[in-house]
Amino acid sequence: MATVRVWSVTSTTPTEDDARSIARVVVGERLAAGAEITGPAASVFWHLGELGEGKEWRVTLRTAAAVRDRLAARVAELHPWDSPEVTATPIEWCLDSYAEWIERTTAAAH
Repeated sequence: MATVRVWSVTSTTPTEDDARSIARVVVGERLAAGAEITGPAASVFWHLGELGEGKEWRVTLRTAAAVRDRLAARVAELHPWDSPEVTATPIEWCLDSYAEWIERTTAAAH
């Protein structure tokens, strides 16, 4: 089985500005090589003992395996919610040139 080199770290935020702010900081700190922001998306959730609905913006960050956990911790630190969704999915396959770009870009954060 091949080693996973690239990870996709995702979070949702209450506003597009929050998503952009997180993306700018973590890409600027070289914890992620790039970010995509999508939304708004309709959200239905259980929180503080009741059913809620709202809109959220998704920020998806591409990073190297070596800095994945630091990126996730930084996203949680920057996030406006006390217990934000921060998840990571391995990119099982991508072009070697793409993985090399991710690793090279995030190497400064090591």
